[in-house]
Amino acid sequence: MRAASLETGLKVVTEVVDPRDVELVAEYADCLQIGSRNMQNYPLLNEVGQSPKPALLKRGLSASYKEFLLAAEYIMAQGNEQVILCERGIRGLTNELRFTLDLNAVPYLKQRTHLPVIVDPSHGTGSARLVPAMSLAAIACGADGIIVETHYSPADSISDAAQTISTVEFAELMKDIAAVAEAVGRKAHSPVVR
Repeated sequence: MRAASLETGLKVVTEVVDPRDVELVAEYADCLQIGSRNMQNYPLLNEVGQSPKPALLKRGLSASYKEFLLAAEYIMAQGNEQVILCERGIRGLTNELRFTLDLNAVPYLKQRTHLPVIVDPSHGTGSARLVPAMSLAAIACGADGIIVETHYSPADSISDAAQTISTVEFAELMKDIAAVAEAVGRKAHSPVVR
């Protein structure tokens, strides 16, 4: 990923799962991601909090807004105030989709914190067909960005093929995002490598 970043100029965001790996991952990544299953892994939050790299914190599968914000505070208490909150879907009442993408979280969190809030419609729905609509909804409700899984051949993707859109679909989505962002008085920015 670092080689791709150097070639394209795109930034690298990657997940770190073990506190012992934070320093090594930080050598190659521009931003350290803490996945939803590690949102309350306090040794990991502590190490990432001591890193100079920004932290992308994903909301836990059953975490309340308060618990999510407190996890972010734990990172910031260690000295790292570069925290990005990511709504990635929660366990819901439906069996038809992997998760329920809680877009209420975006305006709620933005009213209660100065931190940027992004949305992951790929994991949040688990369905590539829903990713474009939920991406646009996320931007419309105030998200500062989105995480979208994309692959030149989604059926051949090694992981999460069901929620991955094609690079062609991604290019179209970026145009639509720019239009929605403009309609709500905001500006769309370039993607990063993840």
